[in-house]
Amino acid sequence: MATFLYKLGRLAFRRRRYVALIWVALLALAGFGATSAATATSSSFSIPGTEAQRAFDLLEERFPGGSADGATARVVFKAPENEKVTTAANKAEIQGIVGELKSGSEQIASVADPYTANAVSKDGSTAYISVSYKVSSMELTDGTREALEDAGHDAQSSGMQVEIGGDALQVMPETGATEIIGVAIAAVVLVITFGSLIAAGLPLLTALIGVGIGVSSITALANVLDLGSTTSTLAMMIGLAVGIDYALFIVSRYRAELAEGREREEAAGRAVGTAGSAVVFAGLTVVIALVGLAVVNIPMLSKMGFAAAGTVAIAVLIALTLVPAMLGFAGKRVVGRRARKAAEAENKPEAKPNMGTRWARFVLRRPVWVLLAGVIGLGAIAVPAASLEMGLPDDGAQPKSTTQRQAYDMLSDGFGPGFNGPLMVVVDTRNSSDGKAAVNRVSDEIEGSGGVAAVTPATFNKAGDTATITVIPKDRPSSVETENVVHAIRDAGETVKSDTGAEVLVTGATAMNIDFSQKMNDALLPYLALVVGLAFLLLMVVFRSVLVPLKAALGFLLSVVAALGAVVAVFQWGWLGSLFGVEQTGPIMSMMPIFMVGVVFGLAMDYEVFLVTRMREAYVHGESPGQAIVTGFKHGARVVTAAAVIMMAVFAGFIGSSEQMIKMIGFSLAIAVFFDAFVVRMAIVPAVLALLGKRAWWLPRWLDRALPNVDVEGEGLRKDLSDGGPAEGGGERELVRV
Repeated sequence: MATFLYKLGRLAFRRRRYVALIWVALLALAGFGATSAATATSSSFSIPGTEAQRAFDLLEERFPGGSADGATARVVFKAPENEKVTTAANKAEIQGIVGELKSGSEQIASVADPYTANAVSKDGSTAYISVSYKVSSMELTDGTREALEDAGHDAQSSGMQVEIGGDALQVMPETGATEIIGVAIAAVVLVITFGSLIAAGLPLLTALIGVGIGVSSITALANVLDLGSTTSTLAMMIGLAVGIDYALFIVSRYRAELAEGREREEAAGRAVGTAGSAVVFAGLTVVIALVGLAVVNIPMLSKMGFAAAGTVAIAVLIALTLVPAMLGFAGKRVVGRRARKAAEAENKPEAKPNMGTRWARFVLRRPVWVLLAGVIGLGAIAVPAASLEMGLPDDGAQPKSTTQRQAYDMLSDGFGPGFNGPLMVVVDTRNSSDGKAAVNRVSDEIEGSGGVAAVTPATFNKAGDTATITVIPKDRPSSVETENVVHAIRDAGETVKSDTGAEVLVTGATAMNIDFSQKMNDALLPYLALVVGLAFLLLMVVFRSVLVPLKAALGFLLSVVAALGAVVAVFQWGWLGSLFGVEQTGPIMSMMPIFMVGVVFGLAMDYEVFLVTRMREAYVHGESPGQAIVTGFKHGARVVTAAAVIMMAVFAGFIGSSEQMIKMIGFSLAIAVFFDAFVVRMAIVPAVLALLGKRAWWLPRWLDRALPNVDVEGEGLRKDLSDGGPAEGGGERELVRV
């Protein structure tokens, strides 16, 4: 592989104008596709194989035209102090708004008058209008949204407080200026690392081109593939981080090759042949982890994983082709004056060891203490993970300044927390001899169970073979008590089915969230086994070792659990919550554990591959195990540190998002990269390798013969170059024969 990539690097360097033109053309093509494509009309959310989804599908079948998947809204009114919404003036005002809403848009399916739909609180202080739409929230027109927002203006002028909840006002999440700050921090780190504006700007430029192509492609295909807004945000987050990192690895190795006196084209070839091999395998681990999300069998999550994996693949291709091409355009300016002086100093015997060298020597002197400090420290931070509660964020997790959050709070105060998460019980009586009796029994069972505030009378469809019952829990949607209510209704439904033949199904947003969380829990271990198992095999091929991949996997698990502990402490317990803009604590997003496993595993392997391949390279070329660790840190620590800081800055930029899910993802990935890069890879890994010595690179002979030799450390490339192979005869003909 190293030889092939060497030739590819030289070819890209030599034909840099064509390579740059191809990538610019791809960017323009993707951009044109994004701007000309139809706007995504929906972002459907389904959970195949769950009871909530089966109930949802049954509603679609038995209640045609009921818009079961349509957007909903609640316009909530609160009377002024010492007044009630039932007074003649307030009642007339609210009923007038009901009429406005009915005539405000053709997309409206129904509008419920609160005075006839029992939607007035017992104390008369609060009322709400329920609005249902024929289409999903993503398909609502701007005119429909404006009609909804304007509906309460007249009532506000009369003194009532009017807020709007539900998903009808759902918009694209805002990430804010902090995302730009993250990129700015990355630029500063690159300037400090390279000491050259040209060298610093090159990884940023190529990463932005890659992200531009990836995100534009996702936007262009969003309508066809039913991709949600979060898909492009995730692709941007990961693509930007790995794009900068991969280019950083190539540029750093290129400068090192120049410092050894090689010609620029030769240096570009060697940089892509060596560091490029690490980039390929690091990218493969990220792709495996992201594509592996498909095992959860949740379409939305699978699409997010595939889209992000595609962006990572583009980042790898750009690092192998566009980066060496841009190095050709940059000329000698890619090396600043300070870097040239430092390179000259490093060639002198009296040159001082750099920080990476000093740290590696310290770890070699105290490996046990460093190992214990790292493991115990991460173990302590991981303790809150034992209290993990999972769910999906609702309007109660929105910032307090938003109308959705204020509507949520007004409903909780006026009617009880459960009104924000009603349950829909669907009773299929097609196989029952007496459907009405079965439905009445279901209603009685629900009323008799604890934790229920109200049960509405059953509503039958036209055929009379299916009924719906709305159940209002006593507690908020994301509480454990509400989850227990769902399980209690389902348990009672089993008894009803065995006695009457009627099938009882529970759905609604709250039930969907509960089923989603359970599905994520059930998929976690199979997903871990798949991703870690495949990556373990991949790393065995890279490092020609059994213990090094094992150590890499265990270290990753430690960093992920510690990161999960930090997430629980901030978002569930509220520690330092104000610092990160967390206004409402609650359960951790259901997909967070499996999502962190997928993304962080791939990203963590970037550092593992880049750092340890330099050690492996030194060991293969005759250095002792201890000296190989020092050599690896001498050449790799600075780059890995810069890469980690950049990735943390990019991820942390998303903490400023107005969307709780994006905020949580940004924080979790940033803190996970910190733990993995600075504690696991920079401390625990060298400590373990120091304790293992030569045993770290042990591989059974039969396995050594069975595994393919991909030559990541470039041993075969060096041999070819010393024999005058690939360097002679040049580019295209050699590349074609590979």
